[in-house]
Amino acid sequence: MMTDVVESSGSLAGHDRPNGTNPTGAAAARTGTEDSAAAERIAAIRERIDEIDRTIIALWQERAALSQEVGATRMASGGTRLVLSREREILERFREALGADGTQVALLLLRAGRGPL
Repeated sequence: MMTDVVESSGSLAGHDRPNGTNPTGAAAARTGTEDSAAAERIAAIRERIDEIDRTIIALWQERAALSQEVGATRMASGGTRLVLSREREILERFREALGADGTQVALLLLRAGRGPL
């Protein structure tokens, strides 16, 4: 679902002119500033953010696959589907490092590796 974005000026992004063009230019539309030096700095920072995101996604997928392998190995040997003490350990690690949001991240990671309960 697409929604219009309201810029800080209160106008709708891309709707400042009848033809949908933004009078502040393409760089300002992408970065939120008309200052070219700031726009360049923002673009460089965003490139690094995108690199980090790609790494996070790859690590997330690798972690989920490894976790699924642990679970399959444990169950094949007659073990339980889950080891709750291990899940608590992971939840606590993320909570200590990241606060309340860390708990949410850990819950998502755990679900990716074992599926929903």
